[in-house]
Amino acid sequence: MQLGGARALVTGATGGIGGAVARALHGRGASVVLSGRRESLLEELRASLGERAEVVSVDLAERHGAAELAEAAGAVDVLVANAALPASGRVEDFDPEQIDRALDVNLRAPIQLTRALLPGMLERGRGHVVLVSSLSGKVGSPRSGIYSATKFGLRGFAAGLREDVEPRGIGVTVVFPGFVSEAGFFAESGVKLPPWVGTRTPEQVAAAVVRGIERERAEVDVAPLGLRVGTRIAELAPVTLARVQRRLGSERIADALADAQRDKR
Repeated sequence: MQLGGARALVTGATGGIGGAVARALHGRGASVVLSGRRESLLEELRASLGERAEVVSVDLAERHGAAELAEAAGAVDVLVANAALPASGRVEDFDPEQIDRALDVNLRAPIQLTRALLPGMLERGRGHVVLVSSLSGKVGSPRSGIYSATKFGLRGFAAGLREDVEPRGIGVTVVFPGFVSEAGFFAESGVKLPPWVGTRTPEQVAAAVVRGIERERAEVDVAPLGLRVGTRIAELAPVTLARVQRRLGSERIADALADAQRDKR
């Protein structure tokens, strides 16, 4: 699909990854609808982009938020469902409302937005749905039970959706970032990784989103080779790799992330 002249909706545009995605799509000639909860930050991004950018401020944790956003966005050719909550920590440390909020923002909203926008794409015979997951959507790790549930869910939704819509001209891409530097949940946490664990930038995630759309890629990993290889091994031998990860300090890193992100649930 060519992005020039397309209309793209980017959720979570106030975050580092969402902002980078919006700038990348705009740079390829798309008109962008910027969505998030913090309207002042959305307006700053809109002003920096200039023409072909508009703002719709919506809280996707609200029950009718996705429907309101879809109606306000209008005829959308590209959906980039990027908004998410970190949801790190032990399951027993979450209260029921925090679990529901993570499910609502990370999983329910992308599904509801897709359902609302898909009829228009099918009628026009063109469109693309991008779901921003995580490597935690392929492999579980300590303190990621709630978060991984939502991100695994996106992968399953995409797999089934793709079978239904790809023959009708609609693309579906899932993007799986690892640790992202400079902006986003991990960067804001201040947690230090071991020297052998690399990161990627928001701009590299944005480039992967563009690549997925223009090249009709089903899945795109955005992580250094070591993490990508580890993820593949974990998919084949999850218990064995989990033991190795614990010996390398994965629980220490996970606890630090959970503590830093507790107030974002």
